[in-house]
Amino acid sequence: MQNRPRRLRTTPAMRRLVAETRLHPADLVLPMFVREGATEPHPISSMPGVVQHSDDSFKRALADAAAAGIGGIMLFGVPLSKDAVGSGATDPDGVLAKAIRTAVSEVGDELVVQTDVCLDEFTDHGHCGVLRASSAPGGELVVDNDATLERYRDMALLHAEAGAHMVGLSGMMDGQVAVVRDALENAGRVDVSILAYSAKYASAFYGPFREAVQSSLTGNRRSYQLDAANSREGLREVALDIEEGADVVMVKPAGSYLDVLAETAAFSTVPVWAYQVSGEYAMIEAAAAHGWIDRERAIHESVLSIKRAGADVVLTYWATEIAKALR
Repeated sequence: MQNRPRRLRTTPAMRRLVAETRLHPADLVLPMFVREGATEPHPISSMPGVVQHSDDSFKRALADAAAAGIGGIMLFGVPLSKDAVGSGATDPDGVLAKAIRTAVSEVGDELVVQTDVCLDEFTDHGHCGVLRASSAPGGELVVDNDATLERYRDMALLHAEAGAHMVGLSGMMDGQVAVVRDALENAGRVDVSILAYSAKYASAFYGPFREAVQSSLTGNRRSYQLDAANSREGLREVALDIEEGADVVMVKPAGSYLDVLAETAAFSTVPVWAYQVSGEYAMIEAAAAHGWIDRERAIHESVLSIKRAGADVVLTYWATEIAKALR
């Protein structure tokens, strides 16, 4: 007898019936940028279709996302002013705190409101933490891990007070999950979940994001984000974050790190998410704009592959669009 696997590929109905991986709107989270003082949405040139929201456009986009049935949103603030310690990150009247309150008020019963706990949008040097002089000869500035943890603690508490359901720790500081978990517990906020950006790599694919948050970065983040060559190190970071109390762990970027994602999904005792980052989005949009690929098929395939590799949830700038197509 000849084996004929093609029998299960004969019709659209057959292919749909035997599909091993499926996308659902609830599996998708939409990253959103809110710009302080904006009276209208500002397009992000390197991410066609994505904007820095004004208050009004933010509310409309929230309603649209909720109606599409996605699982949640991830909020980033774009402040008017910055300083060395990212003071705006812990300002109760700052852009991100206001955005959290708006999101919770508008769609808090329909979407999981998640927030970015990191300083890079708020610091004038663009790094994810507080800087100090290195003890090495030359005295170059380096990110002070433990001083940064204090800022993350205060930022997470502010987000919890504003109503966030989940805080996303994206700075890749050692011990960040333990510090934030302890702070939330001591404040009685046992209801707030922690999403740990556990395996976050120092990637070239973050380029468009820098425009999205108007980053002031000088230098690079290779001393705290993971080296692209290392998968075992990524898995070690995941294991440490689970031990410290993370409710969800994440691999970022997604598309270039599907091996790390698959290995993480194989051993993790908590949900595993992945972030399809700005550069992944921009590449598909650019190729489609030139007519080189089928845009809709490429979008669906790219997100499906992340799910197939083991992600329970995917953060993607196409979340609302995909959800509408699925529905």
